Amino acid sequence: MALVNEHFLKLQNNYLFADISKKVDAFKAAHPRDKIIRLGIGDVTQPLPEAVRTAMHRAVDEMGDRDTFRGYGPYQGYPFLIDAIIGNDFAPRGIAIEPDEVFISDGAKCDTGNIGDILGCANSIGVTDPVYPVYIDTNVMAGRAGNFEAGRWNGIEYISCTAENNFIPALPSRKVDILYLCYPNNPTGTTLSRDELKKWVDYALENDVLIMYDAAYEAYIQDADVPHSIYEIEGAKKVAIEFRSFSKTAGFTGVRCGYNIVPKELNGSTLEGCSVSLNTLWGRRFTTKFNGTSYITQRGAEAVYSPEGKQEVKALIDYYMTNAAIMRRGLIECGFDVYGGENAPYIWLKTPGGMSSWEFFEKLLNEAKLVGTPGVGFGPSGEGYLRLTAFGDRNETLEAVERLSVL
Repeated sequence: MALVNEHFLKLQNNYLFADISKKVDAFKAAHPRDKIIRLGIGDVTQPLPEAVRTAMHRAVDEMGDRDTFRGYGPYQGYPFLIDAIIGNDFAPRGIAIEPDEVFISDGAKCDTGNIGDILGCANSIGVTDPVYPVYIDTNVMAGRAGNFEAGRWNGIEYISCTAENNFIPALPSRKVDILYLCYPNNPTGTTLSRDELKKWVDYALENDVLIMYDAAYEAYIQDADVPHSIYEIEGAKKVAIEFRSFSKTAGFTGVRCGYNIVPKELNGSTLEGCSVSLNTLWGRRFTTKFNGTSYITQRGAEAVYSPEGKQEVKALIDYYMTNAAIMRRGLIECGFDVYGGENAPYIWLKTPGGMSSWEFFEKLLNEAKLVGTPGVGFGPSGEGYLRLTAFGDRNETLEAVERLSVL
C-alpha cells in the first residue's frame, strides 16, 4: 500500500470558504425565497475588458489556421507578454527586470504554494497575522508548520496586525528563514508605506531572510507613498520573490493568469552552506511540473497593457474602489470601526459588542441576508473582525449598506 504524506492529515478539516458555503447553503435551504448578497469570497463580478476579449478571439482564430497555429509554447511564457510586463509594470518605476526572471503562470495562489517545492522543509516560517490561508496550509502540507495547538501552528511565527498596532507588523521576535508579506493586504485591506516596507527589506538583508511578497492587489493602490513592488526598495532583489496576478486587476479569476519574479541575484543555501540560485531552481521546477499558460490566455493578458486595455482596466478598478468607498462610508455612518477599502478592494470590519467573528457572520446572514468572511478564518489575530469585499455589483453593494443600517 502506498504511504501518504502525513502532513496533509494535520490540516484542519475544512477550508474557510468551504465552511462558509455550507452555512450559506443551509440558510438558503431554510429560506429559499430570501435574496442573499455575497460579500465574502473575493471573486470579481464585472466582465472581461473588451480589449482582452478581442485579443483572445483573435488568438482563437489564429489557433484555427495552420499558418498561425501554436502548440506547446515557451514554458516560462511568451516573450510578447514578458516584455509587456517588464515595460509596463516595472520599467516605469525604475526597476530593471530581465526576461528570464519572469515566470508566467496560472495565478498567484498556485505560485505562492508551489514555490515551496524548491525550499527545504527545515526552514522556519513567519507570517503577518491575519493572513491569506494558502500561505499557512501549503507550509503545513510541506511539513514546515509543526503542530496545531491552541488555534495556531507552533512552527510558524505569527506577527500580529490589528487596530492596536495600526496594522503595521513588528519585526519577528524570533529568527525566521521565510517571511510572507501581502500588500495591499488580504484580508485587512491595509498597506505599508515605503519607509515601512524598507524596514522589512533591511531586516531580510541583515538576517538572510527570504521574503515572499504577494502584490496581487497592487493595481488598487491610490496613495503615492505606497510601493507597488517590493523591488522599488533598494536591495530587495537579493531577498524577495514577488507574485502578481491578473485575476483582480483585469477580471481573470475564471481565465487564470499571473506571474512571478525570481531575481537572479536571489540565492538560497544548502545544508553545507553552498549558495544556490533560486531562479535556476524555480526554472527547473517550473519546466518540469508546468506546461505553461495557454497562448490564448497570454494574448488576453498582453492586451491588458494596450492603450485600450489600460483604460478599461482602470475603469474596472475605479468601479470596485467606488464600491469600497460606498461600503466604507456607509459602515462608518452605521457606527462600525472600519479599516481598509482605501488602497485595496477589501473592508476589514471590527465586530460590534465583542462578538466573535463567526457570531457576527451568523448575525449578518440571518438578520441582513449578507455574507462576509469571518476574520478568525485568516488567523488568530483575525478574531473579532469580518472581511467584506468590494467586488460585488453596484446595486447590490448599495443594498447591502442599506441592510446594514438597520441592524
